[in-house]
Amino acid sequence: MTIRRREPAARQASPSLETGTLRTRDSHRVWFAVAGAADGVPIAVLHGGPGSGSQPGSLRLFDLNRFRVVLIDQRGTGASTPHGSVRHNRTDYLIDDLEAIRERLGFERWGLLGGSWGAALALAYAGQRPQSVTGVVLRGLFLTSAREVRALFVTSRRRAPRAWSRLWTAAGCERPVDLAARCGAGLQYGANGTRQRALALAWRGYENEVLASAATRRAMQPRTRHSLRLARKLIGKYRIQSHYLAHRCWLGETRLLSLARHAASAGVPLAAVHGSRDPVCPATNLRRLARAVPAAQVECVNAGHLGSDPALHERVAQTLAAMFIPTVQEGRSLRHVA
Repeated sequence: MTIRRREPAARQASPSLETGTLRTRDSHRVWFAVAGAADGVPIAVLHGGPGSGSQPGSLRLFDLNRFRVVLIDQRGTGASTPHGSVRHNRTDYLIDDLEAIRERLGFERWGLLGGSWGAALALAYAGQRPQSVTGVVLRGLFLTSAREVRALFVTSRRRAPRAWSRLWTAAGCERPVDLAARCGAGLQYGANGTRQRALALAWRGYENEVLASAATRRAMQPRTRHSLRLARKLIGKYRIQSHYLAHRCWLGETRLLSLARHAASAGVPLAAVHGSRDPVCPATNLRRLARAVPAAQVECVNAGHLGSDPALHERVAQTLAAMFIPTVQEGRSLRHVA
């Protein structure tokens, strides 16, 4: 593992990052970065997708004078290499990577913040390694169910019919129920490069339209020119995503909720914040978690799916502070979903 310190440019407001690479035995290089106080509360941030890569903007959720935040690009995503690789890329490998990074950084235990797919990964990790986890905060919980995948590729076409039609055409699909599988097949190694680019860009367009459908006001989407570099990045992202979704992320809802129960029974506190207008992960996921794990603290706020939504961002930041910084006093407690 190598760690390098990256100082921000003079005009940048972002904090300095210490970056590192975990080299695995199966030829993956997993990139990570650390920011915040050297003696701060350690927190690992687990990104969504699967395949999206870490977002430096998530650092704004933390008081970096009190937290030590670790951003991690999961296998094949972001700055991790080989980019877009699905070889030796499963949930159990990601959990092993998290443990290896925690040990290399010298943290006896750390907290977890996971969004969307990252929330599922956080629960899976905490359920299998509760002795390594001080607490878990979830945003926009994805339960890795076939129901959610079907909703994304079939039901949600009502939210973005034109973008869905473009994705349908790019995938060469004949039946709506086959769209997810056709997208996955079209992005695998050896597929026609031009078709892969068209498919990845259509998927990105559909995803953006679905996410935008949760906004109270629909803004006009600006037309952007697509570079080959962006297209290659998106091919890798959606190749990994389709790989995971085709296997229900090697979890599935029943197993994931069982792991959540195991984490809670081992003493790991769980808190979840979910947008009531989330178009990707339904708000009913929050109730499913609350029924399975009555000890979990859950709250639904008037927001969509993205962590950048102001209401969601504010409440997640408050929840992180309340769980991990004892001196922070909450003005109100998290309410349980009935």
